[in-house]
Amino acid sequence: MDEKGELKTGTTTVGVVGKNAVVLAADMKATMGHLSYDLEARKIYKITDHIALTNAGMVGDSLMLIRYLKAQAKLYEIERESGMSSRAMSTFLSNVLNANRYYPYSVQFIIGGRYKEPILFELTPYGGIIERTTFATSGSGTTLAMSTLDQNFKENMTTDEAVRLAIRAVASAKKRDIYSGGRSVSVVVIDDSGVKELDDTKVKKHLAEIAN
Repeated sequence: MDEKGELKTGTTTVGVVGKNAVVLAADMKATMGHLSYDLEARKIYKITDHIALTNAGMVGDSLMLIRYLKAQAKLYEIERESGMSSRAMSTFLSNVLNANRYYPYSVQFIIGGRYKEPILFELTPYGGIIERTTFATSGSGTTLAMSTLDQNFKENMTTDEAVRLAIRAVASAKKRDIYSGGRSVSVVVIDDSGVKELDDTKVKKHLAEIAN
C-alpha cells in the first residue's frame, strides 16, 4: 500500500474469456522492493479441477488465502457431494477479504472457471467482486495489458485465439513495466476437460510470433 492506501503490485496477470474456455496468463518476475528477486515465480494456481486463479500483491498473503481456498473447496465437495463453482468461490473469498477490510490483505485475484460456460471474476483487496464477460487484468502492468486487450479482444474467440491474446497482453506489459518480466509467460487454460497448464514450448512459439 502507498500513502494513499492504493495497492501497488509488481506483476501482470490477465484473464481472457473465450467461446469454450477461460485463459489465465501471468508474467514470472517476482520483485522485492526495487530488486528483481525471482525470474520464474509462480502466479497462477489450480484450486480445483475446474477453477484456477492468478495472484498479485504480497506473496505471503496470497499463498495463505490460496491454501485456505483449497481447503474450503475440498470441505464443500465432501459436505455437498458436488464441486464448488467459481461463482461460489469468488463470493466466499469476497466475504473473507471484506471481513478483514480494516487490516486488508495486500492481494488482488482473478478467478477463472468453467461451469456450463466460461466465467471470470476479479476481486479487490477489500472484497469487491466484479464478473468479467470479456477480460480482466491485475498488477502494475494493468494499463499496458488492458490497452492490448481493448484493441484485440473479440467475442467468441477460439481457445487458441484467447491464448494468443493473453500471452500478447502480458508480453506488452513485460516490455515497458519494470516490475513485470521473468523468463517467460505462464498460461493456464480452463475448459470442459479441466485446468491445464500450457507447455512452455508452445508459449515460447507464441512469443516468437509476437516478436516478429
